[in-house]
Amino acid sequence: MKILIFLLFLLALSGCKTPQAIPAVSGFETDKYLGQWYEIARLPNWFENGMSDVSAEYSRQPDNSLQVINRGMKNGKKKSVTGKIRQHGKSDTGELEVSFFWPFYASYRIIKLAPDYRYSVVMGDTPEYLWILSRTPHLAPADLQEITTFLETHGFPVDKLIFSQTAS
Repeated sequence: MKILIFLLFLLALSGCKTPQAIPAVSGFETDKYLGQWYEIARLPNWFENGMSDVSAEYSRQPDNSLQVINRGMKNGKKKSVTGKIRQHGKSDTGELEVSFFWPFYASYRIIKLAPDYRYSVVMGDTPEYLWILSRTPHLAPADLQEITTFLETHGFPVDKLIFSQTAS
């Protein structure tokens, strides 16, 4: 009986979609990604707990390195943190790494990107880290529907998404 339960458990796991297996987008152009992005939604995480009006500004520095400044509001106060970004893997894929505490880098994998770079879906090292970003504070309903369908198809818990106050 224990073997049967174990086999059923393995079978169930094999049928589950694993967000970690989603590849980064190809045809990625770093310079098109630079600029201002607004957080539309995210899965809960400890470092953004209680944050609202979150945005990120990506820029190329004089030494050709990439920088990100994340900004938001927490308890009525403006907060910001600056990080470094580097390419991870092929230069034409959305597989990046970000560091807010040198020398530690974390995965920044762009798994969905609008052809005109109007929205982006990013995940971290694990499927618990997920963000929906937009070039504007509000995302078109059709785009949001396309994104949530994509996320559901890949096993993300869209019912747990936290929507930014600027997105509402």
